[in-house]
Amino acid sequence: MNPLASRARAGLRAGGRAAADWNARMLAQAADGTRRGTRWGRGALALVPSALAIGVLGTALAQGALAANFSVTGQPFTLTSNGVQGSGFGAVVNTPAVGRPDGTTTTTTAMARVGFASAGLAGLCGIVHQTIAGVPYSLLLTGGQKVTAAPPAAFTTDIDASNLYIQATELQSYGPTTLQNAVIGQSADQVTVAGKPLTGALPGGFGLGSAGGEGGSSITLHGLNATAYDAEMAGALVLPDLRIRVVAGTATTC
Repeated sequence: MNPLASRARAGLRAGGRAAADWNARMLAQAADGTRRGTRWGRGALALVPSALAIGVLGTALAQGALAANFSVTGQPFTLTSNGVQGSGFGAVVNTPAVGRPDGTTTTTTAMARVGFASAGLAGLCGIVHQTIAGVPYSLLLTGGQKVTAAPPAAFTTDIDASNLYIQATELQSYGPTTLQNAVIGQSADQVTVAGKPLTGALPGGFGLGSAGGEGGSSITLHGLNATAYDAEMAGALVLPDLRIRVVAGTATTC
């Protein structure tokens, strides 16, 4: 048995027991009729077991035990980095199924699906906004170096990912972007990343792919700001100093 996976399962069991004990104490206190804290705080009870599970999974993820897929049903989130260096790069325009809060889906939103066979990132900041019991919260996921509001003129990557895919309505660089060995306007169904076509690619649709040659196309982005609906690390992810936290309010930076 994989020792990392074993530790992750053990952590989840321990986290579940801790959450159950905590909830039992809260229920016992509530039963005596004495009001403690604010009423909206009761809605935050659901965060406790979720936060414990996220922490354990985050540890396993940082140690390379799990692949990851980040998505929020029917709601975009923000991904930023000080810079990205990617190889085996490709991009297409597609209309993926986007979930709605009521459980239905829609395919009317055009997005760019961007993929990297391998990528180095200079820090990572992910921000998800949620409302619980009418109170706004932000889930912050950070790793590697601190991501700054104004990206540095030069950057050094400290996060490694393979088979990285981002489904986004907007993807922006704040400095010079360097493309090498790329074809702009390639038929979408001919664009491949790590030898596979990108999901949702249509024949004749717009694509940005490789002109061929060893390693395929490459790209360097000075700063990255993406409004994404999905971020998938289908391969390995080496992410130092992973931190996941929930803060009150609507955060705009990590």
